[in-house]
Amino acid sequence: MGFGRLDLIIVVAFLAGVTLLGAYFRRHQHDINDYFLGRRTTPWWAISLSIVATETSTLTIIGIPALAYGSNMAFLQLALGYIVARFLISFLLLPQYFRGELLTAYQYIERRFGEVTRQLAAALFLVTRALADAVRLWAIAIVVQLVLPRVIGLFTDRQVRVAELTAVLVVMSLTLLFTFLGGMKAVIWTDVVLFFIYIGGGLVSLWLLLEQVPYALVQSLAADKLTFLDFSFAWDKTYTFWAGLLGGTFLSMASHGTDQLMVQRLLAARNLRESRRALIASGFIVFGQFVLFLLIGVWLYVFYQLNSTQPGVAFDNPDRIFPTFMVTHLPTGLSGLMVAGVLAAAMSTSSSTLNSLAASTVVDFHRLFGSGTVSPAQLLRRSRWVTLAWGGVLVALAMLARGWGSVLEAGLAIASITYGSLLGLFLLGRLVPRATPTGAAAGMLAGLVLLLYVKFFTNLAWTWYVLVGTLATFLVGWLLSIIRPAPEDA
Repeated sequence: MGFGRLDLIIVVAFLAGVTLLGAYFRRHQHDINDYFLGRRTTPWWAISLSIVATETSTLTIIGIPALAYGSNMAFLQLALGYIVARFLISFLLLPQYFRGELLTAYQYIERRFGEVTRQLAAALFLVTRALADAVRLWAIAIVVQLVLPRVIGLFTDRQVRVAELTAVLVVMSLTLLFTFLGGMKAVIWTDVVLFFIYIGGGLVSLWLLLEQVPYALVQSLAADKLTFLDFSFAWDKTYTFWAGLLGGTFLSMASHGTDQLMVQRLLAARNLRESRRALIASGFIVFGQFVLFLLIGVWLYVFYQLNSTQPGVAFDNPDRIFPTFMVTHLPTGLSGLMVAGVLAAAMSTSSSTLNSLAASTVVDFHRLFGSGTVSPAQLLRRSRWVTLAWGGVLVALAMLARGWGSVLEAGLAIASITYGSLLGLFLLGRLVPRATPTGAAAGMLAGLVLLLYVKFFTNLAWTWYVLVGTLATFLVGWLLSIIRPAPEDA
């Protein structure tokens, strides 16, 4: 039992395969359209699985079992809103993105409100995505810290402790390698492979837990943890039906409709119809995925109740629960598969983040790169170097993320603070034809300031953040556009 030589072989084979995939797709790149959108030739089902794999990240595999272990399955209510949001995005925002050859979502904002507003939105995305994904990078470092000492022990019989910075650097170096080489097409097709790896590992882990902990035993020792619906209406309670349905809808509309990380995938589809199909299908897949990892958390709770005399049960950090089980209790071979699965989820999100950060930096701040005066090949080369630069930024931020609490909730809360301003801006542009650049910029500022106040001076649950920020941005932008219309509207 536990991580052994066979597991190491599995992980090394996985990493080698991912690197070769990136090298393969490098041969087909001629410009930034190839690098950032894969020439829009990817089938919808691959994009859908890539969306799921990117959305999942290590936060799902590590953080969701920890939530169920510590409370119950109430997090599942958030996924209800995720499904509703997919339908709204498909008909409100996606048609706008497919009018013209867009590389980023923020080019649409320039079309509506001008270049300055576009760059404000892009800057907000860059800050949000970098901070949120620093948490994800730190989450995978937790797993690497557990695995690397065992790997070293296989060859030296020595007990070593891996430094946190070392673990973070290992993950980022591996991710940068195939992202730098392969671009978006490599990212999407790698995501497809990674999806099956981590889902397969999760299913087998749950099956093994079911063999050791019968359902009847869970019913007697932890029946309350199987609860997932809470119809109470409390603003300070994070996971309720209303916070999940309303808050989850606005959160997912922002993350999948305005965040370049996801919009970039949707723009890589062959056409609008396939983009819609990919997005809507991903919502139902994510719901099933949440069910899987929440159940793992419930069964782990009972498992450790029955094995309380074994070492490693007194967890100093709930996020270590499932990683500890993977490297100490799974059979040889499966442990390697599951570690590869966690690495897969982490590298999937990190690679997507790096590619989208580079895309927004190069495309939305194009004047910094002289895109009108350099050849496509030169711009492609600069895009790769920007990708490397963002890798260094994420490493530095990941080291700061160690003290930010639960990796799952920290990542979602960070994004929720700024997502409201972004979603309010996009809805203002889509639903208010006479909205002005001044109104849009003022609305964004109002939404951001209000959310910072809510975060630090109220007890409002983070699941409501995006809804509040969106309403503030939209209403302030709309009212100011009426009070101070554009010159041609006056």
